[in-house]
Amino acid sequence: MNTVHVIGGGLAGCEAAWQLASAGIPVQLHEMRPDRRTEAHTGSHLAELVCSNSLRSDDAEYNAVGLLHEEMRRLGSLILAQADAHRVPAGGALAVDREGFAAGVERALEAHPLVTVRREEIAGLPPEEWDSVIIATGPLTSPALADAIRQFTGEDALSFFDAIAPIVTRSSIDFSKAWFQSRYDKGSGTDYINLPMNRAQYEGFVDALLAGEKHMPKDWEGTPYFEGCLPIEVMAERGRDTLAFGPLKPVGLTNPHDPGVKPHAIVQLRQDNALGTLYNMVGFQTKLKHGEQIRIFRQIPGLEGAEFARLGGMHRNTFLNSPRLLDPLLRLKIRPAWRFAGQITGCEGYVESAAVGLMAGRFAAAQRLGAAVRPPPATTAVGALLDHITRGARAETFQPMNVNFGLFPEPPDERDERGRRIKGRERKKLYAVRALKDLADWLVSWNTAVPERRSAVPN
Repeated sequence: MNTVHVIGGGLAGCEAAWQLASAGIPVQLHEMRPDRRTEAHTGSHLAELVCSNSLRSDDAEYNAVGLLHEEMRRLGSLILAQADAHRVPAGGALAVDREGFAAGVERALEAHPLVTVRREEIAGLPPEEWDSVIIATGPLTSPALADAIRQFTGEDALSFFDAIAPIVTRSSIDFSKAWFQSRYDKGSGTDYINLPMNRAQYEGFVDALLAGEKHMPKDWEGTPYFEGCLPIEVMAERGRDTLAFGPLKPVGLTNPHDPGVKPHAIVQLRQDNALGTLYNMVGFQTKLKHGEQIRIFRQIPGLEGAEFARLGGMHRNTFLNSPRLLDPLLRLKIRPAWRFAGQITGCEGYVESAAVGLMAGRFAAAQRLGAAVRPPPATTAVGALLDHITRGARAETFQPMNVNFGLFPEPPDERDERGRRIKGRERKKLYAVRALKDLADWLVSWNTAVPERRSAVPN
């Protein structure tokens, strides 16, 4: 059977390769690192997490990304299996030891007899003789390939910034001021380190952020930020209390060092590795220069002597105008032999990227096997995401999107036992229950069309 080529060894590419190989299709996975580096990657593992180590909420009943987690588990996701295997405490979120997670994904793929990993850059369009290709090069697509795609499609690729948050060593945190607690004591109740600020400290911190020296954008960087990943100084520019009502909100927490006083703001640090020696500064994506980061962030009570294992940084994110360019099976309309997957399609987030890779791999496998398949229904999380990317969004205003219940069709007008319309939190559960039922029904039709040959997902 002819090989399918997957370009890009990030979460989407790795998931696509796994789905293909699990269906009995030989795969060549092309990854340019370590021979060619990017602005954000630091290692050479496949599936390296370059920003947060969190895959966000794991609540499958009331949260859309948690529902997407559960759907991916049921679809045999390699990424979710390895995330579960390398989980670290993070309250209700699914966060991972990033080194263990990436190494686990890489081991699983390299051990699969139908997967060949080739460490090489595809510096241009895929060769004509490749009759089935998945391009999953993500936000850090090499300039040569990005330019070739842009010229071939006739589209100007859109781009925005992702900002990387700093990481602090636990041993350097002053616990006479800091304490362990999750908001509203979720999870174990002690999954985050908290650093309180009074009003004066907060005002001084905001002043420092606004005055701090920043990396100036180049000509090619003159694009808007994604709203879900704004640099902290950009948030501060939107109003002096923006941070106190955003990532630094003091709700659901009590300072045991001074329980009678409510802090004006609280900085939270989330565990970043299995050993618990490194902590990520939640919401502190930044474009401040490195020296300024050290100076300003050490103004935060408890971080006066902070040691930074990694400082924040910026990288460009390039994505297609997918509603105009891709069909519902993620094929490029003008070259159906090519599929796209991951963040280059305009989804946003680790989980969403892997989910689109999962479906691209399944679609390519079905085509190789001569099976007629359809996308999962838009009532499912993965289906809603795919529908938004390929059909649901307006091409004229298309921007990257996280999965959310706003992408789903409205559920029926359900009533409770007293005849009142179900609203709010409980209405979200209606989306989730319907999604998992519809996914199960879709999987029956899928397995009828594509005979079951799937590999066990390692953990």
